[in-house]
Formats: sequence, structure tokens, C-alpha cells
Amino acid sequence: MQVTQQFDPQVLSHLKGKVKLIENEKGAIYLVGPIKLPVNLYGETVEFKWYCWLNCDEVTDDFERIIAKLSSANLAELQQSSVLVHGDFANAEHALIRFHSICHTGDIFGSKRCDCGYQLKQSMKHVADNGNGAIFYLANHEGRGIGLFSKALAYILQENGYDTVDANLQLGFVDDSRDYGDAIKVLKELRSKPVTLITNNPKKLEALRQAGLNVEDRVQLWGDVSEYNEKYLKTKIARTGHLNEDEGCCNND
Repeated sequence: MQVTQQFDPQVLSHLKGKVKLIENEKGAIYLVGPIKLPVNLYGETVEFKWYCWLNCDEVTDDFERIIAKLSSANLAELQQSSVLVHGDFANAEHALIRFHSICHTGDIFGSKRCDCGYQLKQSMKHVADNGNGAIFYLANHEGRGIGLFSKALAYILQENGYDTVDANLQLGFVDDSRDYGDAIKVLKELRSKPVTLITNNPKKLEALRQAGLNVEDRVQLWGDVSEYNEKYLKTKIARTGHLNEDEGCCNND
């Protein structure tokens, strides 16, 4: 594709150095940031540094070429993942991280059918209280990887007696198709020291360890149990191997 668009040199000077190239098996991940992002967290303003990444077949360190292609790529029809970084994430001795799968219904609408909105805010609070850490918001993980439309169909099945695992299987999906490869590559770009993972999902722990990352600890995340999500949470423990320590229900996605 021939790129002919010309940009104001001053615009390019603002963007220069803000886009990093991370090569992967399918092309490249382009990571943009950091960008100041003050967040209202339980009534307090906490400043995070926001990054966003984009997968692309083309591998080039000519960021002007990549920017020139954006306006014709229709990215608003797709979703890109994010990272919220707090504190000195690269250099701090102990850093918390969370791999959070996007949940349109829980994160945005506050659905009580799951506990995802609670998990997201609580993870951000853990990171803020710790003084440093990162929240990876994974945009292609809706419904454990089946997408929003398919998740809506799965919800109809759940309303007719199927649990979350069987609903996915009956629609022709595997129970959990999420992949953490891109997030791990971005994590390695931002930090090389050990991390503490906020999760009850052993698959996330295993993904980090398989990638050679040093996980020094795990923080359990549970709460917001209600009549609306009790079966959902119990299914995680009984059928998907989520870790359940202490009292209460493990509800980490």
C-alpha cells in the first residue's frame, strides 16, 4: 500500500517516541503510550498511565506509515487492548498485575450476572494501594473468547438451565479460548522484574510461567457474591479449576 498522506511536522514531533514496535509471530504489536489518565476510583482521583496496543500484519519502524493507514483501517469496528500502569512499574521491587478480560455487560453496564465490574475496580484499587502495578484490559476476551454476540446467545441458554461451560460448548465453542500471548509480550516490554498476579485462575498463572516470567505471588480476588451470580461463581470452582482459598467463593475470571 502506497502511503501518500503528509502530516504536519509538529504533529509528528508530538507522536515521535510514543509508538513502540514489538514483533510477534504474525507481524507486529504497536504499543502507544504512556498517556496520563486520571481515574475516579471510589471517590478518589488516581493517576494512571494508559497504553493501547494494535496488532498489525506489517512490521515497520516507520511510525508515520502506520499512522497514515489508521484513517482507512476502520479500527472503530474492532477493539484494541489497553494497559493501565500506575507508579514506577518498570523498576519497583514488587508490582501487581491483572489480566482482565473485557466484559461489556459487567464492566460497562454493571451487570450482576457476573462479578467482572467489581473485579476491574477492585484490581485497580489494589494497584493504587500498592503504589505501582498494571491492569491489562484484554479486548478480544469477551465471553472467554467467544465474542459479545455469541455471549448474548450463551446468556439465553443460561437462562434456560445451562451453566456457563455447557452454554459455550452447546454453541460450538470450547469453554475458554482466551490467549495471553500478546499481553505477555507487552508486559515484557514494560517490566522485566517479577510480578504478583491478581487472579484465582490457574491458567493465567501457567501462561506467565510458560512464557518464562517470574511470578512471585498471587493475590486472590473475590467478592460481590449475590443471588444473580452464585451459580456462575460455583461453576468456575467446580468445572474450570479456579482456585478457592479461605472462605467465600472464588470469582476471578
